[in-house]
Amino acid sequence: MGEAAASSEVTQVAAATSSQDPEVGLAAVAALRGLVEVLEALQVENARAKGWSWRQIAARLGVTKQAVHHKYAGRRFGLRR
Repeated sequence: MGEAAASSEVTQVAAATSSQDPEVGLAAVAALRGLVEVLEALQVENARAKGWSWRQIAARLGVTKQAVHHKYAGRRFGLRR
């Protein structure tokens, strides 16, 4: 999927969150929650690869160092080079 297509899909899902149909709205919220988890993991991987500390990452995410370390430490990131 190209970047434009992915962007369009995200835009459509985000728009669906305002649906008056709870089935559509809740499904969109769940899809966005999953996307946020993937994006967060990718950016944590990116930050760690660039030498960021757990403290720096946590500060940007608005969580404690312990929370981000617990969630991501020990993960085997497939660093793309």
